[in-house]
Amino acid sequence: MPRTHIAIIGAPLDLGGARRGVDMGPSAVRVANLNDRVAGLGYEVEDWGNIPVEQKESWPEGEAHAKYLPQIADACAALSSRVHEALGKMLLPLVLGGDHSVAVGTVSGVSRFFRAQSKRVGLIWLDAHADMNTPDSSPSGNVHGMPLACIVGMGPEALTDLAGYHPIVDPRNTVIVGLRDVDQMEKPHVRDSGIRAFTMRDIDERGLRSVMDEAIRLASDGTSGFHLSLDMDFVDPNDAPGVGTPVRGGATYREAHLAMEMICDSRRMVSMEVVEVNPVIDEHNRTADFAVELVMSGLGKRIL
Repeated sequence: MPRTHIAIIGAPLDLGGARRGVDMGPSAVRVANLNDRVAGLGYEVEDWGNIPVEQKESWPEGEAHAKYLPQIADACAALSSRVHEALGKMLLPLVLGGDHSVAVGTVSGVSRFFRAQSKRVGLIWLDAHADMNTPDSSPSGNVHGMPLACIVGMGPEALTDLAGYHPIVDPRNTVIVGLRDVDQMEKPHVRDSGIRAFTMRDIDERGLRSVMDEAIRLASDGTSGFHLSLDMDFVDPNDAPGVGTPVRGGATYREAHLAMEMICDSRRMVSMEVVEVNPVIDEHNRTADFAVELVMSGLGKRIL
């Protein structure tokens, strides 16, 4: 049954990336009037504030191949608990990042909730990047390039086992859409993991509708629904300039809306997060505003 109450949970974490500013993403999205605009669709909205996170200035970066890993794991554990709590209260969790490493916490909370009922969830990952590095393959050691690997069971134990088991989501029910920037040593992880990755070439050749139809089918196969993880760099930087790691050639304005509209139409989404909004490099908060538009499309805004 679709959930009509929404819990907004901020995760202002920027320890996973090198570029500063995504910790202000939750505030930027709230400033874009997220709460009232979602309530205008007929939802009951509860804003649960932000989880506590550490500041970079307060800690050494630690292991060079997985920087700030203990602090990121702590934040993800706190987020996992809040997401699990929201689902237990029959609320749909809407998480605002923060860099994409927060996804390990969000997905862990969702997975644990359904696993306790002997059910599984799928995962749709809208992103320019695969986020499937491990400490051994990462050229930077930035954990925001590792969360999807951790979710499907590859990477540091502090994250792969965050839910108490791994993989957190079965790779067969995990789909990337919009891929166009993959590190050389990361490519075998994507190819060999069992996930399905749709590149921008797939979208160019097949069309967004065909790709999303298959993505929704794979994420829904044998599951109770799927989590949607929306990195705003999925969208072309002409429409979303204020993101953590922009890459040219992304989804157009209308393609992004269509993807979210199809997710809404499927009635299979059980939770959502929006990550990597960076107001420091944005233009008049328009990336955050676009993020709110996409959230509304995913939750049911209709033209007619």
